[in-house]
Amino acid sequence: MPELPEVETVARGLQREIAGRRVVSVTLGKTDFMDNPGEIERLLPGAMIRGVERYGKFMLLRLQAAEAGEEAALLVHLGMTGAMMPKAVGEPQAKHTHLVALLDDGRELRYVDPRRFGRMALLRGEGLRKELVRFGADPLEVTLEEFRRRIRERRARIKALLLDQSVLRGVGNIYADESLWKARIHPAQLGARIQPKQAETLYRSLQGILQRAIALRGSTISDFQDAEGAPGEYQLHHRVYGREGKACPRCKTAIRRIVVAGRSSYFCPNCQRRPGGWKRGRRAKPVLQGGASKGAAKVAAAGK
Repeated sequence: MPELPEVETVARGLQREIAGRRVVSVTLGKTDFMDNPGEIERLLPGAMIRGVERYGKFMLLRLQAAEAGEEAALLVHLGMTGAMMPKAVGEPQAKHTHLVALLDDGRELRYVDPRRFGRMALLRGEGLRKELVRFGADPLEVTLEEFRRRIRERRARIKALLLDQSVLRGVGNIYADESLWKARIHPAQLGARIQPKQAETLYRSLQGILQRAIALRGSTISDFQDAEGAPGEYQLHHRVYGREGKACPRCKTAIRRIVVAGRSSYFCPNCQRRPGGWKRGRRAKPVLQGGASKGAAKVAAAGK
């Protein structure tokens, strides 16, 4: 699943390319991942795209609709295999293209998603506000004090807290594992038992890693492409994620992979000492091509 850096990368690219453009017409393909395809067909034509921004793992295409009044936005989740980018009208459509929005400059904004694990919805007014309020703080905007509170007031495992979108919006498996390794915190540590100094270290580690990943256009493990169709580069800098059995960059101990909070979790057993009361943890299932176990893929799709 694309996480915060990948979604931020796509949102910035679309902001450069399509902000200020007006939608002339819309053609839909498969619509089983759309909340309200009828509303998309009815309200998107004639609307101007005021801007594109990231909200957690979602993109929001802010709209100035032809029907004046309520705030409106097209909410887009890329799922595991989704891509959204502008294309020339004459360019052949890729297989599994499920939305084509003709823009007033003659290009087409296309959404392609072979597996359709994403989500799309046109939301307005109170419906849009209710959708957004259920998410937690943005990890790049949250203050240290609020981050500490959100982490240390829970007895859930820290890995689960980092993945909980009602706590922090946008963090996923890759950047949770990378940040915990950098902060030397075991993924099974309870949030309530993390000391204030540890919480500060994790806060700075998470923000630094996310910012660097954005600068490198995110991680391409399998399918991710930015708004220009290019892969990310941060996967070349992963320290633990996807590196089971390889040497820890700090201490040369072999990286392990266990299940924490229902997710495959990579860590260094020497740098990230297991907390008291935590057994060695069960081994994760074999990894599929693309970097996620079957179980993890199902959990990720369900928790998008």
